[in-house]
Amino acid sequence: FNSLTLSPALSAILLKGHGDKEDWLTRVMNRVLGGFFRRFNKVFHRGAEHYGRGVRGVLSRKTVMLGVYLVLVGATVLVSKVVPGGFVPAQDKEYLIAFAQLPNGASLDRTEKVIRDMGSIALKQPGVESAVAFPGLSVNGFTNSSSAGIVFVTLKPFAQRHGKALSAGAIAGALNQKYGAIKDSFVAVFPPPPVLGLGTLGGFKMQVEDRGAVGYARLADATNDFIKRAQQAPELGPLFTSYQINVPQLNVDLDRVKAKQLGVSVTDVFNTMQVYLGSLYVNDFNRFGRVYQVRVQADAPFRQRADDILQLKTRNAAGEMVPLSSLVTVTPTFGPEMVVRYNGYTAADINGGPAPGFSSGQAQAAIERIAHETLPRGVRFEWTDLTYQQILAGDSAMWVFPISVLLVFLVLAALYESLTLPLAVILIVPMSILSALTGVWLTQGDNNIFTQIGLMVLVGLSAKNAILIVEFARELEHDGRTPLEAAIEASRLRLRPILMTSIAFIMGVVPLVTSTGAGAEMRHAMGVAVFFGMLGVTLFGLMLTPVFYVVLRTLAGGKIHVAGKDSAGYGVPAQGVPASDA
Repeated sequence: FNSLTLSPALSAILLKGHGDKEDWLTRVMNRVLGGFFRRFNKVFHRGAEHYGRGVRGVLSRKTVMLGVYLVLVGATVLVSKVVPGGFVPAQDKEYLIAFAQLPNGASLDRTEKVIRDMGSIALKQPGVESAVAFPGLSVNGFTNSSSAGIVFVTLKPFAQRHGKALSAGAIAGALNQKYGAIKDSFVAVFPPPPVLGLGTLGGFKMQVEDRGAVGYARLADATNDFIKRAQQAPELGPLFTSYQINVPQLNVDLDRVKAKQLGVSVTDVFNTMQVYLGSLYVNDFNRFGRVYQVRVQADAPFRQRADDILQLKTRNAAGEMVPLSSLVTVTPTFGPEMVVRYNGYTAADINGGPAPGFSSGQAQAAIERIAHETLPRGVRFEWTDLTYQQILAGDSAMWVFPISVLLVFLVLAALYESLTLPLAVILIVPMSILSALTGVWLTQGDNNIFTQIGLMVLVGLSAKNAILIVEFARELEHDGRTPLEAAIEASRLRLRPILMTSIAFIMGVVPLVTSTGAGAEMRHAMGVAVFFGMLGVTLFGLMLTPVFYVVLRTLAGGKIHVAGKDSAGYGVPAQGVPASDA
C-alpha cells in the first residue's frame, strides 16, 4: 500500500531531475555528502559492470549452474534433516520450579528439612531474588504428598541479570549441580512451561499406561526400567516419576456383621472417620470483608497414630456411643500413594527434559525409541501436555509451507498470465530455506515454530528479489531483446534495488538476533532464520535467477515480439501475439 500511494508522492516531491535548479538543502547535502556518494557510485558502477559480466559467464554455463542448483536442493533436504526439530523454545520467565521427591512414605518432617536446604541453596545463587517453599506438595498435579515438596525460585529482573551466566537456564544448571549434594532425595530444577496451561513444568511429560491390566507392581517395574534405560541416552536430561506403590498405609477392615448386630450403620462408621481424620466442610461465614470456610476435624495430636482410629466413637440406632475398636481392625500395609488414570487407563507419569545441546524433537525421538525397546507387553505410553501439542502441530506444519509456496505461485501466474515466469521466481525459494536452516544449525538452534514463521516470511522476501529481475527482464523482452540479453541487462540494472532492500531488511532483523530480556528466545529464533535466509537467498538469487529466467523462457519459446509501446513507454504485444507464454 505504501509503495502504491505514499512512495510515489514523496518521490515526486523530494527527487529532482538532473537539469533542475538545486535548492538550498540539496546544495548543503552535496557539499557534505556529495564527494562520498560520487566515489561510492563510481565504485558501485564498476562493481555492477563486473557483476553483469559474471552473469554473462554464468549464463554461458547454464547446464552446470542447473546441476549446482540441484546439488543445493539436495543439501537443503539434508540440512532439514540435520537441524533438530522443536516446538516452543524454553523461555526465561524470571522464575524456576525446583522440586524434591523423597523415598516412599517419607515423613513431612524429612521433607521440610530437604525443602529448607533447597531454599537456602537457592538464595545463595547469584541472580536469585527469593525462594518460596511448599513442603508436602507434589509437582504431579500439585497434590498433597508427605514425601514431596516444591520450591518456587524467583529470579532477579532482567535489568539486573546481564550475560548468559545469569540466564534462567544457566541458573537452573548451577542449582541442579548444587542440589546433587542433598542426600536421600531426588531434587531437580525445571523452567516453567513455555505455554501456560500446558503442564506444570517445562520439558516433556508422558504417561506410561497399563493397557493389559498388568497391575500396579508390573507398571511400576516397567516405569522404573524405562527411566533407568532413558538416563543412559545422551539426548535426555534427568527423568523422574511420582508414581509410588510402596507407600506405608493403614488398612481398616470393618466387621459388617458385628456392626449390624450392634445397630451401627456402615455409613456412620465411614462418616466418622471422614470427619475426624479427613475433615468435613460445614459452611461459610463473613468477617473482616472476607469469606471463611468452617471445617470440622479432630485436632492434630488426636489423629497422628494408628491407635487414634480405635479411640473414635459413633452412635448406633439406640443412640448409644460405640467405639470403633469393637468394629474395625487396623493393619499396616503398602500401596500406591495416588492412582492416576489417563484416557481410562491406570498410568504412571514421567517428567523430563532434553539434555543441554539437544532439542525437544531429539528428546522425543529418543523417548520413543527407548519405549519401543523396553516397555513390556500390555504397557504402552502416550505423550501429554506440550509434547502432545508439538506432535499435532508437526502434522499440520508439513503442509503449511508447500501451500504458501503454491499460493505465491498462483498469484504470480495470475499476474504474468504465465506458468513458466512464476517458476523463475519460485525456484529460488529452496535457497532461502537452505540458508536459514544452515544459520539455525550454526547457532545450535532448532527448527521450532518461530523458525518456521521466519521461513514463511522468507518465501515472500525471496520471491520479491527474484521479481525485480524477472519483471525487468520481461519488459526488456517486450522491447525486443533476447531472453539472454534481457536477463543480463535486468540483473545489472536491478542490482542496486536488490542490494538496497536486502541489506536494509537484514540490518533490520539484527536486533532480533541480538535481543535480550523477556521473550528473547522467540525473537532470536525468528531473527536467526530470517537473517541468514535473506543473506543467502540474496547471494544465490543474484546468480541463479537469471539462469532460471533464460532456461524457462527458452523452453517456453524464446523471444517475445512487440508492435509498439503504450503511453507509459512499456512495450505492448502486437495484435494476436500473447505477451507471455502459457
